[in-house]
Amino acid sequence: MQKEITYVKNSSKSFDDTIATLEKNVADNMFRVLHTHDVTATLAEKEFTINPLKIMEVCNAGFAYKALGLDQSVALFMPCKYVVAENDGTVSVTLFLPSVIADFIQNDELKTMADEVEVKLKHILDISI
Repeated sequence: MQKEITYVKNSSKSFDDTIATLEKNVADNMFRVLHTHDVTATLAEKEFTINPLKIMEVCNAGFAYKALGLDQSVALFMPCKYVVAENDGTVSVTLFLPSVIADFIQNDELKTMADEVEVKLKHILDISI
């Protein structure tokens, strides 16, 4: 059986409202939006057209500090990401699951922390849609 690597939910809000709500809830839950990549706009610069798609990078400095102290290779998976996309009028939000890190970096403390971060990020997603 293959392990799930993402958590996906459809939003009842518009694309822009989903982004705005997610940004607010990230901040309200002790995380920070480091950067939002507007993939649609970036590709449009090269004359490629895609449906609305943004990648939101989020971080909690305390968790990041602890994780990096356990194993610096965890930086390959940082920051955590939400992908907000609109296809056929449906807005979806996808979270890459932090618990997947434990499949690549064998460290029990890191796994416990990744599980804790995952619960928080899923909660943020759930209350944002």
